[in-house]
Amino acid sequence: MKIGIPKEIKTNENRVALVPSGAAALVAEGHAVLVETGAGLGSGFSDAEYSAVGAQVLPNAEAVWAEAELIVKVKEPIEVEWPRMRAGQTIFTYFHFAANEQLTRAHLASGATCIAYETVQLPTGELPLLTPMSEVAGRMSVQEGAKYLEKLYGGRGVLLGGVPGVPPAHVVILGGGVVGLHAAKIAAGMGASVTVLDVSLERLRYLSEVMPANVQMIFSNRQVVLKQIATADLVIGGVLVAGAVAPKLIRREDLKTMRQGAVIVDVAVDQGGCVETTRATTHESPIYIVEGIVHYAVANMPGGVPRTSTLALTNATLPYVLQLANKGWRQALKDNGELLQGLNIADGKITHRAVAEAFAMRSFPVGDML
Repeated sequence: MKIGIPKEIKTNENRVALVPSGAAALVAEGHAVLVETGAGLGSGFSDAEYSAVGAQVLPNAEAVWAEAELIVKVKEPIEVEWPRMRAGQTIFTYFHFAANEQLTRAHLASGATCIAYETVQLPTGELPLLTPMSEVAGRMSVQEGAKYLEKLYGGRGVLLGGVPGVPPAHVVILGGGVVGLHAAKIAAGMGASVTVLDVSLERLRYLSEVMPANVQMIFSNRQVVLKQIATADLVIGGVLVAGAVAPKLIRREDLKTMRQGAVIVDVAVDQGGCVETTRATTHESPIYIVEGIVHYAVANMPGGVPRTSTLALTNATLPYVLQLANKGWRQALKDNGELLQGLNIADGKITHRAVAEAFAMRSFPVGDML
């Protein structure tokens, strides 16, 4: 099979979907790996490193998309890439369709088969291809939040860990999943007073076993959220409903109850955000202020640390890429129930219920596509 690795062109996206060692593994299985020139440079991998393991370096994106049967990316194809997609082609990447109707309709019209990293799911409920980037984003959310708490950026001018004689900042984390776990670890390590809210008692019990004393766990409801954000210096949104639009836990009017200069880092922005006033930003222009509250909503946070993120992501995706390449998408999905959960669009039809419900569209059974 011909596997294409185009260069990511979303703003400030420096990750790459396949590292040279992954290309070597695919070549060893008899596949042709087509890498757009410069695709790996942002993550520190040169064209020569890909060529050395048998990959073909092509001069531009058009050539990669035109030849490849399987396209492996990091982020969803943006508008300039839509004309390059075609029927019979499989695209394997982060899509987050439920947050973008235009994106969804473009992929339906293309006829391409779309398998989303974010909905590949283990029997335990874990999302193995979302986990590594959630780990990165969770950790980054605290360091970015700490920076934008500085007065220079409109923040409260509060040091996250405080100093002797001065209390630390109050960090509220919405969601105790992978993002929340890693955000809490970093915030606690910096000396902040941390509160994690979640609706799963089982998850809260687990967190209580692994978190240090400066992290408290509280069962979440509307009243609790309002009470906690009223005293928060930094709020981190880490809620997730797999494949679906994130629930809006903080409304616009709620911002008026918060401390002026408090910071919200909405990691759920890829799924529409868990704050009503969230709108996607970029690494170039990461923040904006609403009602005196600093919002950080970069839609590709891990792209800010591409070397770490690329290595973490490709460690997780490569086994699935090998299955798709070796078997073709239909057989690979028949043989692997985890990968089957990743199918979002096939034959011009939506196969993921949460995506269809987001736009009041029809969802078709996955079995019909196989």
